[in-house]
Amino acid sequence: MDKVMAPPRRSRTLELVDELGHRIRAGQLPVGRKLPPEAAVMAEFGVSRTVVREAISRLQAAGWITTRHGVGSFVSSPAEAAFCVTAQQLRTLREAVALLELRIGIETEAAALAAQRRSRVNLEEMATAIEEFDGAINEGGDAVEPDCRFHVAVARATGNAHFVSLLSSLSLGMIPRARLGSEGGAASRDELRQVNAEHRAVFDAIAAQDASTARAAMRVHLTNSLQRKRQAMN
Repeated sequence: MDKVMAPPRRSRTLELVDELGHRIRAGQLPVGRKLPPEAAVMAEFGVSRTVVREAISRLQAAGWITTRHGVGSFVSSPAEAAFCVTAQQLRTLREAVALLELRIGIETEAAALAAQRRSRVNLEEMATAIEEFDGAINEGGDAVEPDCRFHVAVARATGNAHFVSLLSSLSLGMIPRARLGSEGGAASRDELRQVNAEHRAVFDAIAAQDASTARAAMRVHLTNSLQRKRQAMN
């Protein structure tokens, strides 16, 4: 008899996104209000700093939060967002392909800058995301969040907040892969292992401060992702 897999547990990140989103919509966090410090959110909800940052990134992508570098995060109206790619705009593989084409142009240069400017903390964030991606593969779980965290960690390593804000606006952490999988077939474990091997190639180049190789490795990774999506469309 085949083993019945239990449904995946809803992530703490999504729970936090839902709760903060509810408070914003209900007016408990009005437009213009500065969000509480990360430490306060961590204490209230019993979550890690990574979960808080990922939730803020998703709310930024949805247009509910704007972050001012060195000042903090503030509640905003989605109508005020100058540019935003939402989950609703990523319902199909064709739309995911279009987003990947845009990401290739942005993230290849982000990887090169990251190689020139990365810190020890940046490298630790990337390494942790890679390890958690491996753990998700081995456990048969969802690797979306560590995947997103790796790319955001690369953006953060540029030292340029605009890269982080732009990647957040592109909704990297909101791509509905379960829905995409139903259209074109979910990624196999072997495919996910290949994806993470590509992450490691980017990481190794950034760690070595080799900007040219980092740029090329990121281009290979995103181009391969693009090709996988196009194959799923056929």
